[in-house]
Amino acid sequence: MNRKTMKQILLAWGMSLLPLLPQAGTAQTARRSITLDEAILLARVQSVDAAVALNKLKTAYWEYRTFQANLLPEISFTATLPSYNKKYNSYQQDNGAYTYVRNDYMNLSGSISIDQSIWLTGGTLSLTTSLDYLSQLSGNKSRQFMSVPVALTLNQPIFSVNNVKWNRRIEPVRYEEAKAAFLSATENVTLNTINHFFNLLLARERVNISSQNLENARKLYEVAKVKRRMGKISENDLLQLQLNMLNAESALTDNESSLKNAMFTLRSFLALEGQEELDPVLPDSIPGGLLNYQDVLEKALANNSFARNIRRRQLEADYEVAKARGNLREITLFAQVGYTGTDHSFRSSYQHLKDNQVVEVGIRIPLLDWGKRRGQVRVAESNRQVTESKLRQETMDFNQNLFILTEQFNNQKRQLKIAGEADRIARKRYHTNVETFMVGQISTLDLNDAQVSKDEARQKHINELFYYWYYYYQLRSLTLWDFDRNTGIDADFEEIIRRE
Repeated sequence: MNRKTMKQILLAWGMSLLPLLPQAGTAQTARRSITLDEAILLARVQSVDAAVALNKLKTAYWEYRTFQANLLPEISFTATLPSYNKKYNSYQQDNGAYTYVRNDYMNLSGSISIDQSIWLTGGTLSLTTSLDYLSQLSGNKSRQFMSVPVALTLNQPIFSVNNVKWNRRIEPVRYEEAKAAFLSATENVTLNTINHFFNLLLARERVNISSQNLENARKLYEVAKVKRRMGKISENDLLQLQLNMLNAESALTDNESSLKNAMFTLRSFLALEGQEELDPVLPDSIPGGLLNYQDVLEKALANNSFARNIRRRQLEADYEVAKARGNLREITLFAQVGYTGTDHSFRSSYQHLKDNQVVEVGIRIPLLDWGKRRGQVRVAESNRQVTESKLRQETMDFNQNLFILTEQFNNQKRQLKIAGEADRIARKRYHTNVETFMVGQISTLDLNDAQVSKDEARQKHINELFYYWYYYYQLRSLTLWDFDRNTGIDADFEEIIRRE
């Protein structure tokens, strides 16, 4: 066999390695292919994270419904059915001496009241009707009815804080914050899905690369043994290729284990049952384009729960100051007007009615409390100042982080393009080096370097694609805005709650 013939055989053997080079999106049989969009949809419907976000929304919804119900009239029925007493009570006679008399009676009572909070003043207005029945079971065995057909009662704090007014300001903001937090949490589910999906995608790619590298290493080792017998390479190069083959086998084992872990993690996150293998499909398109920071900031401040959180905490700090100031003095007005009737018969108790009017003004002003209440006002004011300082700092941090994220996203498109080009060049370089090694014009070190560069370039390309998607959905989560469709991210919250 002459030198030219041998060169042609080695070159043909090298060309047989080319189909083994990594190719994007290589599909394996007996696996379930899953795209990123499918994974995101599954995660939003049945993942544990999505369930947690939904339950938090439910809690906020029913808390807000409770607040709204507190603003409406409340109708209540109160009754004692019956109250029976048989005991001795002390009784003071006309001469001032005390004696004990025996009581043996039964009492029945019932009332219906309609209570309404007064939004403007923070007081309570009640409309009440009641009936009491007293039956003496010993002695003259008399009975008595007392009716209150109608009574109107006002209970009004004068200087205390108006809790109704403050709750009407705080609770709607709290609920809006919860709704925005739910939408952001849904986007965060997507972020976690992207993370697990690309971990599996990268693990699958590493297994493919390791498998191909092992097959290549075995064939190159066989070629090297032939070349060694011909004296074309040194013993050191042959041993290096044998070592490469062993390293490739070890790397394949490690990467297969990592693949199983990544697949289990994604399957668990998506709440998928069964044991079928998931074959992640490399996304063939990328969302969004270049974004303007000011536009992103405006959308974030308008839609994100952070803005509502800032507003709510500021209101709560103001509320604490108002409560502390209201506690400096307490004046309460109690007024009641109505009619009362008493008689031995039920009907007569409603016929002979008399005016029943009560007006009370209670005052409680501390004369000496050693500055306790004024100290509480100072504490509340200091806490408000601390809160305001924290809110300013958090706002600055939020704006800065949003700026950095916008810049990272805008830069990532260029990084992804560079990584894709580097991946293409590295695979082409390895292809060329395999051919060159077959004809004995480069060493095993150069071939190893080309293989390492090829593998790293492929993994970097996938990593850069992951960061692009991750940055994009981070911006969606913060702005609650779909930049592809140029529309806000919203939901029918009433329908979500009813559906569940």
